[in-house]
Amino acid sequence: MDSNFIFLNFLILTFCTLVKSKSSLCRTSCGDIQINYPFGIDDGCGSPYYRNLLVCSESNDLVLRTPSGRYPISRIDYSDPHILVTDPYMWSCQDGERFRPTRPFSLDTSIHFSLSTQNDYLFFNCSEKDVIVEPKPVYCERFPDRCDSTCDSASYLCRHLPECAHALTSATSCCSYYPKATESLRLMLKYCDTYTSVYWRNLGVSQTYNTAPEYGIRIDFDIPVTTRCLECQDGSKGGGTCGFDVETHGFSCLCDKGNVTTYCKDHSQHAKSSRVIAGTATAVSVAGAIGIGAGVWYFRKVKAQAPVTHGVESNENRLF
Repeated sequence: MDSNFIFLNFLILTFCTLVKSKSSLCRTSCGDIQINYPFGIDDGCGSPYYRNLLVCSESNDLVLRTPSGRYPISRIDYSDPHILVTDPYMWSCQDGERFRPTRPFSLDTSIHFSLSTQNDYLFFNCSEKDVIVEPKPVYCERFPDRCDSTCDSASYLCRHLPECAHALTSATSCCSYYPKATESLRLMLKYCDTYTSVYWRNLGVSQTYNTAPEYGIRIDFDIPVTTRCLECQDGSKGGGTCGFDVETHGFSCLCDKGNVTTYCKDHSQHAKSSRVIAGTATAVSVAGAIGIGAGVWYFRKVKAQAPVTHGVESNENRLF
């Protein structure tokens, strides 16, 4: 077989291998945390609503990006859709009465995330001249909207700090308040030494007391479900992964053989599909195309310059 032909085939095979390896780019976990739809840690995977919000570090730690910083994710629950994050700037039991400077946690209001109402915020050493710190009346439990301006100094959590009930002395004041917006949180921190967030975790038992407090910030999220995504994930139709076009944000079903706009076993679609699964594969595709182009150019150049040998191979026209 002609060595020029072998070389050209080698270039094409290498390029196809690169494209195929990138077509299954969507990672399904980061450390011990499963990454399912609607999330993705590779561009083009999951729902475009959550594009670039979750990042998997080189050490396999999953973090959430928000306007106020990056926060480690300790859990993602897809059955009761929420993310639990920790804020290293918040007060923790290890701090005791050594209150560190902190910054208010915030979310981008334009995305499909929301702070859960199951969060409780504890503020420490607030100025009673600027913050209404007093025990809330009993009726506030039934009508919380009538008591939003009060920071409850007699809250259960202030009296029973999770994991460290005796971390604070009587010299430190504590009150519980749920900020309605980031601005009210910033205002509270202007007049309080620091704060922390406590999330009421569901224990999954059918008892009267089926929740327990733990430190963290619960963030609720939506799972956008469409007919096309359900068809794409259907095992009888190929069992693809729901994703999106990184340029248009249009729906894309990610399959082993490439992208389609319907489902993996829709063979009429594969003939039309030329775009690789994720945005990071584009550079590889371009590099591969350049490599093939260079190979074809070199092949033609050598062929044009090679002496006529009437089928006899010489050292002058050998490619390798």
